[in-house]
Amino acid sequence: MSVNVNRSVSDQFYRYKMPRLIAKVEGKGNGIKTVIVNMVDVAKALNRPPTYPTKYFGCELGAQTQFDAKNDRYIVNGSHEANKLQDMLDGFIHKFVLCSECDNPETDLHVNPKKQTIGSACKACGNRGMLDTRHKLCTFILKNPPESDSSCVKEKKEKEKKNRKKDKENGSGSGEAGNHNDIDAPDAVDGEEDDDDWAEETTEEAQRRRMEEISDHAKNLTLSEDLEKTLEKRVNIFYNFVKQKKESGAIDSADKEILAEAERLDVRAMGPLILSELLFDENIRDQIKKYKRHFLRFCHNDKKAQKYLLGGFECLVKLHQSQLLPRVPIILKDFYDADLLEEDVILTWAEKVSKKYVSKELAKEIHAKAAPFVKWLKEAEEESEGSEAEEEEDDENVEVVYSSSARELKVETVQPEKAEEDEDLDIDAI
Repeated sequence: MSVNVNRSVSDQFYRYKMPRLIAKVEGKGNGIKTVIVNMVDVAKALNRPPTYPTKYFGCELGAQTQFDAKNDRYIVNGSHEANKLQDMLDGFIHKFVLCSECDNPETDLHVNPKKQTIGSACKACGNRGMLDTRHKLCTFILKNPPESDSSCVKEKKEKEKKNRKKDKENGSGSGEAGNHNDIDAPDAVDGEEDDDDWAEETTEEAQRRRMEEISDHAKNLTLSEDLEKTLEKRVNIFYNFVKQKKESGAIDSADKEILAEAERLDVRAMGPLILSELLFDENIRDQIKKYKRHFLRFCHNDKKAQKYLLGGFECLVKLHQSQLLPRVPIILKDFYDADLLEEDVILTWAEKVSKKYVSKELAKEIHAKAAPFVKWLKEAEEESEGSEAEEEEDDENVEVVYSSSARELKVETVQPEKAEEDEDLDIDAI
């Protein structure tokens, strides 16, 4: 499971992710130790050597650390829980990974052992600054600078050597080429030959046809390239597409284009989640009516998309809690009346409180507010079942009568037969 690199950012579409730390306790007594199983993957996501966060844990916990780079084993002495180390890793990220200006983790460390300084350069915003070297980890970083610094110097020297060799080879080659003066010229082209076959059509129809072929080819290339990207990147592409339509004022009539883009990126089921983030705010009741067509294209007969719509609604309640939390049952009924949510999807959602989109406490509040509407749905379902049972009983008393003189079949209601009463006996008739 991945988490945001900057865990203070709660956006689930945050592009910078890292694996959650996995810790395994080994040994007993004085030899007990904690092995961080996936430290290499975590460090790769942070663009830092795996020794840095491991050493940071040792500094913070006052424990010894061990590194076995060949076997990818990074150890902190003592017994430590994964959650505790994960929280501690946040401190490392804020001090040694995130940019001080834009809070993005796209930074590189530059160590100057002579001046005993550690610089940080952000590739996202271009900010450059110096780290506070008072932390104990800085001593370790100064003694063990990132491999990129030393490797860059070596690569530059190797490139310079290769360029010098190429220059020498090109120089000798050009000298040899200068001695060859006998160059065969191409034969003259016979002027009588017909060049019409080499010319392209310049009519408007031909140009339009060529442009369509080029655009179709470009679309196919883009389609294949985008589908190879991760789900997160495809969702971000779709998010930006809908956002651009909204900002340009073309969102009202772009429902078909939005659906086509979601299908192209294979994120159709998640469409309502993105749409609810971009198209809904505290005035959601009016917006449900306005954008009903957009959501119906995704939610009609698609229970998975409806579940994502409920998730988007929970996120929206979190953003506008004071305005929307008291109105949860009314808004759910609006969704239901607009055919955006089916009855069984709502009842299934109401059975279990999930913390997938919001905190468990807020999710419980939302479910509590939705309880009157859910109760109404269940009662309506029971009433409909009762009426269906009555209709079935009525159907048993209906008989189809065929008449040869009539052109159509007649339906008559047959009254149930009553028990025959004992008739009075006529003595004279005996």
